[in-house]
Amino acid sequence: MIPRARGDNMCPGSSKLAPSIDSRILNLVRSKRLPGRANALLNRRARKNMKNRSAILLAPILLLSGTLFAQSRGSMPSAPGATNPTTTNPTAGQEPAAPTMGPAQGTPAKGSTTGPMTEKEVTTELKKQGADQLLKDLSTRGVAFEMDADIEKSLRKAKATDQVIKAVTAAGPKERAAAAKAAAMANGEILIAPAEAADYKALQTELDPDKVIGLADAFATKYPQSSVLSYAYSYEANGYKMKSNVAKVVEYAEKSVALKQDNLMSLDMLAFIIPSTQFMALHQSDQGEQLDLAEKYAQAAFQSLGSLKKPSGVQDADFIKQKALAESDIHADMGMIHIDRAQMGLMGLDQQELAKAEKEYRLAISGTDQPDPTAYFRLGETCKLQGKIDDAITAFTKAGELNPAQLKPLADQQIEALKKVKAQPSAPAKP
Repeated sequence: MIPRARGDNMCPGSSKLAPSIDSRILNLVRSKRLPGRANALLNRRARKNMKNRSAILLAPILLLSGTLFAQSRGSMPSAPGATNPTTTNPTAGQEPAAPTMGPAQGTPAKGSTTGPMTEKEVTTELKKQGADQLLKDLSTRGVAFEMDADIEKSLRKAKATDQVIKAVTAAGPKERAAAAKAAAMANGEILIAPAEAADYKALQTELDPDKVIGLADAFATKYPQSSVLSYAYSYEANGYKMKSNVAKVVEYAEKSVALKQDNLMSLDMLAFIIPSTQFMALHQSDQGEQLDLAEKYAQAAFQSLGSLKKPSGVQDADFIKQKALAESDIHADMGMIHIDRAQMGLMGLDQQELAKAEKEYRLAISGTDQPDPTAYFRLGETCKLQGKIDDAITAFTKAGELNPAQLKPLADQQIEALKKVKAQPSAPAKP
């Protein structure tokens, strides 16, 4: 999910980026590992998810990182923080609106009764309508100038009280910007300048992976201190994901997390990519250390997810549902980590790790009403390796039912082989 921005008359010259609830959990850059089809699915799902972008959650309180799982489960990670702009507040699961320009600072059009008030308007209203009406308008419109000694002298001549002078001062562009920034932080939003917002919008709406990578690099060079740089790196990591370059995915996702330790989008991407077959093949000598890192990122993702607060305007049921989907996906990541560890045993499969993997996949399945078919398939594999034939058949059957197009043929092969094993006569007990 990408940050959305709303215009705000009280914050001239800036854009407000607010993560949507779907932002954080909806676009946790997911993708599912379908046996034997990793690269094809990686590219296909990444492209699909780039189009289904959800907004990046830019919650300063949690410094939320990006997007609820906007895409369905069962393919490769989607674009980090992809999104269709909305105006909801931060947290889990909606597509937020792309940044829009804040109100321009300056003098309103002739005859306008909206926008910041000019010095002349303030003086005229004070004289004709009195301090009470002026104070009301100042609170809603602000002023287009900064208080100085000459302006204060002019207002005093118009019978301005200390209360009016204080209110006009507070309604100036700098004071309003500071107040808006504080309010945004309190509401889980981030303010950035219009030019920066425009460049960020170009990055968030681009679908071509090579262009995404180029735009992200340019954004990092132009705005090295940007409040949303962590999310720009998330996009770059996803661009490399679409190109099947797992080493670069991890490199840029880690850059993202270095800037914002609770960037959920990047944490989840790392927990998913590191235990993948492609990445593990690049780390034959330190697979154990890499899996430890993946688990660390998964645990950090759980913590970041747990800190999410429901934004205003989002139904409790929707928020709970999106968080459950996100948590389910992270449990699936943990399951893959344990499967990889199980295969590293010197004396054969590590049964304790397989038991842990089974537990994680069962949590992934039971924690949501929209379980990922791939989690069922992996559960089937895990039960099969533990000799739990009936449980494995049940899991493979469910995987095929939920994903008839891609998983059913593979699941049916597994079921057929397991039924043959089950039909074999048991060895006679030893006397």
